[in-house]
Amino acid sequence: QVQLVESGGGSVQAGGSLRLSCAASKDTHIRRMMWFRQVEGKVREGVATISTSAHTTDYADFVKGRFTISLDSANNTLYLQMNNLEPEDTAMYYCAADDRSWLLTLFPSSYRYWGQGTQVTVSS
Repeated sequence: QVQLVESGGGSVQAGGSLRLSCAASKDTHIRRMMWFRQVEGKVREGVATISTSAHTTDYADFVKGRFTISLDSANNTLYLQMNNLEPEDTAMYYCAADDRSWLLTLFPSSYRYWGQGTQVTVSS
């Protein structure tokens, strides 16, 4: 069982930055991790994903050039650096991890383990 704990959310003005963190319980079998977000009543959106081996990444088009996903393997911590935030980025942000596949996808349902989320609010 992998435990994931997110932190770093908060309220910022448009154009500002936040860095989200996701602390994972030590598990050498995790193959991929991701960030996704959800606004209550709306569909979950995959934001970014990274492989734990080569640190290959992929991003949703709506965050390319603004968000950066990274992984500190030594400390089992996943990050999401979010720059130039927009009000449309307001959502609960979750990290997820999976130990079954190396395929990088932005579909949260394909990842086995999810965290509890951290709220990001961007005001105009």
